[in-house]
Amino acid sequence: MADGNNVLSSFVSFSTVLHIMIYLICIGVSWWALQEFRFDVLLKRPKSAPAIMLQILLSIALGQLVASFFIQYLGLSIGFGNMF
Repeated sequence: MADGNNVLSSFVSFSTVLHIMIYLICIGVSWWALQEFRFDVLLKRPKSAPAIMLQILLSIALGQLVASFFIQYLGLSIGFGNMF
């Protein structure tokens, strides 16, 4: 029984690390994609600290949405594979 707990603990640890990596990658990709957006048209001072904070928050929000989609898709795909 102890061996089963080690396997489960190992899977949970791997899953957690995988989720963190997916979130970080998606936030990074979101930041990269938002660099092409012209904030200077919408903001008074696009190089100010609040404008940069807005870019960071937007990239986190967009990255979280994309990462959640991929993580949920991955979970559903694994669950669907276990059905058969």
